Amino acid sequence: METQRDGFASSVGAFTATVASAVGLGNIWKFPYLAGVNGGAAFVLTYLLAVALVGLPILVAEHAIGRKMRQDAVASYARVVPKEGFWAVIGYAGIVAAFFIMAFYSDVAGWVFSYIPKSLIAAIRGTAPLESKAFISLSSGTWEPLLWQAGVVVFISIIVLAGVSKGIERATKLTMPILLGLLILCDIRALTLPGAFKGVQFLFEPDFSKLSGAVILSALGLAFFKLSLGMGTMTTYGSYMPHTVRLVPNASRVALADTLVSILAGLAIFPAVFAFGFEPASGPSLLFISIPAVFSKMPLGNYFTVLFFLLSALAATGAMISLIEVPVAWLSGKMNLKRPTAVLITATGILVLGLPATLSLGLWADVKLFNMGFFDLLDYIQQNLLLPLGGLAIALVAGWRLPKAEFLRELETAEPNKPWYIPVLYTFIKFIAPALIILVFLNGFGVFGK
Repeated sequence: METQRDGFASSVGAFTATVASAVGLGNIWKFPYLAGVNGGAAFVLTYLLAVALVGLPILVAEHAIGRKMRQDAVASYARVVPKEGFWAVIGYAGIVAAFFIMAFYSDVAGWVFSYIPKSLIAAIRGTAPLESKAFISLSSGTWEPLLWQAGVVVFISIIVLAGVSKGIERATKLTMPILLGLLILCDIRALTLPGAFKGVQFLFEPDFSKLSGAVILSALGLAFFKLSLGMGTMTTYGSYMPHTVRLVPNASRVALADTLVSILAGLAIFPAVFAFGFEPASGPSLLFISIPAVFSKMPLGNYFTVLFFLLSALAATGAMISLIEVPVAWLSGKMNLKRPTAVLITATGILVLGLPATLSLGLWADVKLFNMGFFDLLDYIQQNLLLPLGGLAIALVAGWRLPKAEFLRELETAEPNKPWYIPVLYTFIKFIAPALIILVFLNGFGVFGK
């Protein structure tokens, strides 16, 4: 089966694809605005601890199970523990989560992609920067957001259609260096502004009075979402990894790179926000309203706005590729469908589910389920239910159901010796990560209050 199945052609390809899955709009959009509304550095420090205590252990567990089984997420968990096929529910939940996330994520990505030509036209014409009414008109519109959403899904589907090594691996090898270069360029411009140091202080000097139980649990939840955990993507990507990859060092580099991109995004945003007297706690609109307004006040700021939305689009691309690949891998394996057919079915399903998510911000804004619009409901279900439960189940499989010697053997593959950190990480997978994931899950139901 392994010889017939496509996979990553190299360790470098496995690394770039995995980083691209982790790096997404969560780095450029969600991390900065959550840091902004939760006090800056104190939240960032808490987030870093959450990545170390929860994110990395579950990431390693997903990679190990995926590579051991060499199958899609559903088949991997159905067969990883003999006579306990009910664990396949982890894979099915991951597929559902991938569809739910893509339904609203592709809408947000459509906004990002649309801002590239919009900001470029404004820069060339020398006209006023994009105003808040431009974003409101876009997000609450009907045909424009739907067309951009469809365009994004088609674009990502074409990449996935080319396969793992020729499509996913090749695309991420190209996009990740460009993303990093553009981000550093935006950082240099933001950090050279008068008064920019206040933004650096906001990001790196913690005020622990800003911390609360809700902030800590929000950081844990973000770390989980940011690393694409609990949704089958990292298990699927693990199944494509060659046995020459050292799983723990590779996962550590992925977590480090993902965190670095988040920090760099913060350095591109907060120094500029403080330099021009804007509000760092402006919430989700920070990317689409505050950033164009802030950059417009810089020399050549309209062109830096174009660069910023270009790198945001690149970040969204890698994440969406991995999300689409989860159901595509299952349809190709379990249903024995050819990749083009699997991609077509997946893309169609995303667009069907994405239609009410997109319209719930405009035409169908008055339609509520559980007092939430469809966009917010899908976001709530995947972040507060599907992903934490999936991550908890993965920790239980890796730490409690899979024989320890068997699991450690997979982690030690390609290692020149038996490194000390593998038993330590196993302890985190078995005890610490599950406990913290349960806290995130309970917080999603408001057990700890607001």
